[in-house]
Amino acid sequence: MSKIKFFIQQSWLLLVCSLFFGLLLAGANAVWTPRIEQNKIDKLNKLMSSLIPAAKNFQLAGTLTINSAKGKPIPTDLYKALAEDGDCIGYCFNTAGPGFTDKIELVLAVDKNFKKIAGFNVLSSNETPGFGDRIKQPYYRNQFAGAPAGPLDLEKTGDPKKIDSEIVAITGATISSEAVVDIVNNALPQLKKQMKQKGLIEDGN
Repeated sequence: MSKIKFFIQQSWLLLVCSLFFGLLLAGANAVWTPRIEQNKIDKLNKLMSSLIPAAKNFQLAGTLTINSAKGKPIPTDLYKALAEDGDCIGYCFNTAGPGFTDKIELVLAVDKNFKKIAGFNVLSSNETPGFGDRIKQPYYRNQFAGAPAGPLDLEKTGDPKKIDSEIVAITGATISSEAVVDIVNNALPQLKKQMKQKGLIEDGN
């Protein structure tokens, strides 16, 4: 008996099962992928609406590319926040960077002139429960709302209610706090430069 024939006789059930479960996984993926993508879109719209509540609609203005701190290109979808009359009142975009345990993905919003940050929301993160995941809490996030759209500094102590370029770190989660500030500081100047080149904001801003 040849080795190939012997192999087929001994492993036909495994081969059939592998084919069956492969087809099953492919079918499940085809069925669930559109729903998963729609859930992501719904979550993104909800997060953007909470950052710029006056916006009645968010229009995709294009996809930009920013470089991570290590030089890795990150595709960034840019959304224009539109008022009821169609006027632009701000911009939202997604960006990401390394956190304490894994990648942190943010939705960041700025005003229409790119002078002030409207705020940020966490799109996804796996930071340590009870510590690093407190970057999602209002007392940390609120420090960014109204802060200048320029370099931010992380401070270990200070008044978190004071809105300026100094962001007070979360006690026990300095690395996660710093990660968010680094993501924002890395993204803002690159996006601002590209938006000026596209004529979305004026050169004087």
